Amino acid sequence: MEKYRILFVCHGNICRSPMAEFVMKDLVCKAGVQDHFLIESAATSTEEIGNSVYPPARRKLAEHNIGCQGKTARQMTRSDYARFDLLIGMDSWNIRNMRAISGGDPEGKIRMLMDYTNRPGDVADPWYTGDFEATWRDVLEGCEALLSQLVS
Repeated sequence: MEKYRILFVCHGNICRSPMAEFVMKDLVCKAGVQDHFLIESAATSTEEIGNSVYPPARRKLAEHNIGCQGKTARQMTRSDYARFDLLIGMDSWNIRNMRAISGGDPEGKIRMLMDYTNRPGDVADPWYTGDFEATWRDVLEGCEALLSQLVS
C-alpha cells in the first residue's frame, strides 16, 4: 500500500477541514493503516490563520473521543499542490479558491469530499447554520467513503 498525502481544505480551517483532518486520522488509526497516510488541513482564506479549532467543532469531535489539540489554522499554499496527492475541499467555493491558489488542477488532485459518497455536494457549513451535527455526519460519511476507496 502506498503512502497517501491528503489535505482537507475549507474557508477558515477552524470547522469543517480540521474536523475532516481529525476524523480521517481517527479512521486510519482504527483501520491500522496510519503509517500509510499523511493528513493535514488548511484554509483558502487568511481570516483565521493561527486560531485554534472553533470550540463547537472541537466539542463535536470530543463527543466522539477525537482530539484536535495543537491544531491552528493555516492557509493553503501553491506548494501544497505538489506536496499532497489529494486536496479535498468542503464546498464548491473552496474548490474555486483552491484552484486559484494552486494555479489550476493539471493533475486532477482537487476534489470535493462529498463526491466520494452517494450524495455529492457541499459539506454542511456550521459557521452559518450552527448545526455541527449535520457537519459531523457529512464529514464522517465523506471520510469513510474516501478511506474505503483508497484502501480497497
